[in-house]
Amino acid sequence: MPVTIYDVAREANVSMATVSRVVNGNHNVKPATRKKVLRVIEELGYRPNAVARGLASKKTTTVGVVIPDIANSFYAELARGIEDIATMYRYNILLSNSDGNEDKERQLLETMLGKQVDGIVFMSERVSEGLRADMERASAPIVLAGSVEESAAVASVNIDYRQAAYEAVSRLTANGHKKIAFVSGPFTSNINQDYKLKGYTEALAEAGIPFDENLVVETDNFYEEGMEAYEQTKQEKPTAFFAGSDELAIGLIHAVQEDGFTVPEQVEVISYENSKLAQMVRPRLTSVAFPLYDIGAVAMRLLTKLMNAEEVEETQVILPHRIEERSSTRNA
Repeated sequence: MPVTIYDVAREANVSMATVSRVVNGNHNVKPATRKKVLRVIEELGYRPNAVARGLASKKTTTVGVVIPDIANSFYAELARGIEDIATMYRYNILLSNSDGNEDKERQLLETMLGKQVDGIVFMSERVSEGLRADMERASAPIVLAGSVEESAAVASVNIDYRQAAYEAVSRLTANGHKKIAFVSGPFTSNINQDYKLKGYTEALAEAGIPFDENLVVETDNFYEEGMEAYEQTKQEKPTAFFAGSDELAIGLIHAVQEDGFTVPEQVEVISYENSKLAQMVRPRLTSVAFPLYDIGAVAMRLLTKLMNAEEVEETQVILPHRIEERSSTRNA
């Protein structure tokens, strides 16, 4: 049978209330009594029942985290930022993988709330109206991390995705490129379709370059798709590529090189992610530095404020971004 608070109280010859105060860090206990209770706890191997404590305090000190794909380094870095801040504030993490499936996302949200989590950090490629409605009805606060919800009804932490894409493509137009291809991840993601694509078209328009749909490729965010995207666009003779992820960019670079061209002398490539892969490829990738860890950390900190009813000045947080200059582009 598991050791209970009653067993500790009986062995230490104190009340259960005294054991509870010691376990919860209440300083209103005599040092000698505290020492005796802690010794008994260690001897008996007592572990406080988190469920029972949660029922008493109406808090479980547990937060749910829902991400599309734990195997993707993009989301793993975000999750690390969340976990570090959760640990700092003594929250446990309940992690679930949604596979980017809307039905599963809504089911996981319901499951998390059913487990009485104190709050949820949620990552989704597209927040549907149904999912948003579920979030608005939720009994616990929710913060979106690296995910856009147009109505701003749910707290979120992001960067300015349109501006970041605009700056990346403007970096290429400044070098005189007229044929710039955009190789994007799936347009089921509203960040790709509504923000990155818009930034791309705005930068072209400002440089007086007509939009060419043949230079826009929608694909998955994988290396092989990057190589295939080059084959799809090479008849248009692009001299520069704006890639939606580092894996896509690396696939593009290798396809360009296999086709007999050099990067960046003949073809420039700029990426949008700045993961560890950006420094592993040769030439190293110039990339929009997406602050993955910071988005996760700030989202978790915002959630702690909402869970504890602290004053929050802004629930729609936009973090700064930058372009990390490396050797896949020429000096502007």
